[in-house]
Order: sequence, then C-alpha cells, then structure tokens
Amino acid sequence: MNCTVEVRPSPPVVGSIRPPGSKSLTNRALICAAFAVGKSPAVLHGALRSEDTEVMVAALRQVGWDIDVSGDGTEITVGGRRGDPNASTKVDGPAELFIANSGTTIRFLTAALSAAGGDYRLSGVPRMHQRPIGDLTDAIASVIDGRIVTESDGGCPPVCMEGRGWNGHQLKVRGSVSSQYLSGLMMAGPIAASGQPTVIEVSGELVSRPYVDMTAKVMADFGAVVHLKDSQAESGASTLKVVIEPVAYQPVEYDIEPDASAASYFWAAAAITGGKVTVQGLSPDALQGDVGLVDVLAQMGCVVEKSDGQMTVQGVPPGQRLTGIDVDMNAISDTVQTLAVVALFADGPTRVRGVAHNRFKETDRIGDLACELRKLGATVDEHDDGMTIHPLDESQVRRNQDAPPIRLATYHDHRMAMSLALVGLRISGVQIENPACTAKTYPNYFADLEALIGQSHVWRNDSDD
Repeated sequence: MNCTVEVRPSPPVVGSIRPPGSKSLTNRALICAAFAVGKSPAVLHGALRSEDTEVMVAALRQVGWDIDVSGDGTEITVGGRRGDPNASTKVDGPAELFIANSGTTIRFLTAALSAAGGDYRLSGVPRMHQRPIGDLTDAIASVIDGRIVTESDGGCPPVCMEGRGWNGHQLKVRGSVSSQYLSGLMMAGPIAASGQPTVIEVSGELVSRPYVDMTAKVMADFGAVVHLKDSQAESGASTLKVVIEPVAYQPVEYDIEPDASAASYFWAAAAITGGKVTVQGLSPDALQGDVGLVDVLAQMGCVVEKSDGQMTVQGVPPGQRLTGIDVDMNAISDTVQTLAVVALFADGPTRVRGVAHNRFKETDRIGDLACELRKLGATVDEHDDGMTIHPLDESQVRRNQDAPPIRLATYHDHRMAMSLALVGLRISGVQIENPACTAKTYPNYFADLEALIGQSHVWRNDSDD
C-alpha cells in the first residue's frame, strides 16, 4: 500500500481552529508528574495523544507508574510508582524501553531515570539510532553512581544505564545540538535528591532557548525551584548556568496549551492563500516559543492580530506577494519547514539562519527539505546554518493540471508531511507520501486541515500502485 494525500488549490483560507495539546508540554509534564511526591495523583488536562506521548506513557507504565488516560487521550492521571522498577522485565536484565523516534522521550527519560536509579536500556527505530545523545550521556556519566553508555556510533542510542542515582551535583553540557539535553538534565535535578542544588553549566551556543524557558516554567508549576542565570563570557558570548534547588515535584492539576508548532501550519495556510486564520488557545505570552512564527510572517507582509486566548494571521491581498526576508530561526527551529513553504510564494529569496542543529532531528531538515522543494522547481541553497529559498515563478505555480503529479517524500518526519502538504494550496498535483507519519505528534492533522479548507480540497489515495 502506497498512500498519499493531495491538497488541492484553494481560495483564500478563512476560519478558526484549536490544535491539540502541545507535545513538548505534555512530555515535560509527564516527567514532572511521574516524579512528584505526594499521595494524590497529578492530572494533566488538554494533553496530546500521539505516538510521542504514547511511548512516554508506555515507558513510564513499564517501569512502575500507575497512569490512566481518558478515552480521547486529553486527560492523563499520573499516580505513584509501585514496586520494583524492573519488575516487568526479566530479573537478570535491564528494563527494555522502546522509544520509537521520540527525541523528547529518550532524552527526558534517560536523564530522569539515571537520577532515580535502576537498570534500563532505551532503544528506538533505526533513525533514532542515528540521532546523537552523547552530550547528554557524557554529562550524566560525570555524576551517575553507576554507568551509562551508548551502543551506536557517534554517541547515538540505544542507551544502557544502571546505577543508584546521581552522586554529584555539578554538570556541564553543550547546548549546540539540542536544547533537550539541558531540559532533560534540568528536570532530573529535583529527582536526584542529593540534598544540594544541582548546577548545570551550558558550554557554547544554546539552540532553541525558548524550550529551556518552557522547561523551567513547567518545573516551577510542579513545585520545583529553578534559577536561570545568564551572563556574558570574556569572549563576548552569552553563557547560561542553571541552578535547581533540592525541592521535590508536587502533584498538581496542570492545563496544557495547544501545540504552537502545529498552529504554524494553519497560520501558513492563511499566508500562502491570502486568507485569514485564527488559532484559538494561544496568546503572545504562551509558554511555547513557536508562537513567534507569527512575527516572522508579519515581516513578510502578513497582518497579525494578537489577543488573550487567540492569534490571527491574515495574508496579503490578491495581486500582492509576500516579501522574502533574512531571519534567524534558532529560537523557533521547528517551524523552518513551515516558513520554507511560505517562502516559495514570496517576492525575493528568504534566508533562514541559525538552524544547523535541524540536520539532527527526525530527518535532515535542511538537506532533505531542500531536496523536496527542488522537486517543485525551486532553487534552494544549503548553508552550514540553514538555507536560502528562492521563490517559484508564476509558470511553476500555475503548472499544467494534466502534468504528472509531483510526489514529495516525508522521510517518516511528521513536520515534513504537514508543511509540504500546504504547497498544494497553490500548486496542483502535489502528492504527499506516507501522510500517516503525522501520527507522531498530530494524528488528526489532515482531518483538521480538511475541516478548515473544505473537504473538496483534500484528496486521499489509499490504493496500491
């Protein structure tokens, strides 16, 4: 079975939508809730149900937590840990935890379980075994009362560890590959229970800083005490030191925002078609930095309206074009694919900077993205820290409807599928392969897109080739 989805050209997209809960917030809240100290359970409201959150829940259940998930997955009750954490596995081996391709799950769990102690092996799909985690395991190795190793070349999973928690409280980690390493270590701080503050020094550039701020806020909402101390090095570069006080997490009721990365696709639909789309449940003060995409779209010429509880993007009027821009997207790197599609329909090239770390995500989100955009006829220049997207000319946009379809690969990357599908709003005959990969973070994406733009504009091919 070779399934594809084709989004067909649409008039200006107008409407409103509320995306599902944030994956980033759901998995952070699950860690804090699981390690909370108290008799009453923690309850998460508005949680995301997706592959990434389901593997986190499954792993926590396997090593002893009582977790109840509502029928629609949006409410999760996290009770205490029962018995031996390795009770569900053979006595003479580690708990074998399958993490699929969830970066947040493997990084957050590796740190948290190393601080709690136990015997574990975390593995995933083949792509997960190509995604580096060595910076995190090296940091943990400096404090763990035991051992932690990676099995694949280049410091990649599977990860094996056994120990009795942390016996140190001073750590150092690089920030240039993924902010999730730092976030994982931060959330492990209250779990380590060393009686002393946990101090984490970030060396070098820190990518995606808003996610670190998000982590600190979630931890604080669960009762932890976190200090982020920014300073300036002699070289002039900014540095960050994180101090986590030895204060335990507390069980709370926690509301999760809609996913801002998911919202980016609907704002982009408005920008691409000259429409107007409101995303409900997100405000300028949202915990998720990806709401910043609306400001980037404003630089390109869109009109942005912000209020308490919703944000609206309106594209340029008919006959006008968006403006290509030069933008550093380090802080909102998960929306690079979204912006790249919008840039195809701008006037002038768009230069994206500060996202070298995107090559180490679910796929190479620079090289593979460039490859697919070139199938549309676009000129794309790759750079060490990003890419330049040159817009399509009118003949490429208004291609002959009788021409063979253009099939775009997704590389099993949910964000490739969701962003590239938007190309079809302006270009006919663009088919997206393996649309089911959106289940990683947004299982109902195409149904929600269909509800927004109209059923006649989404076509599914579920037949064999």
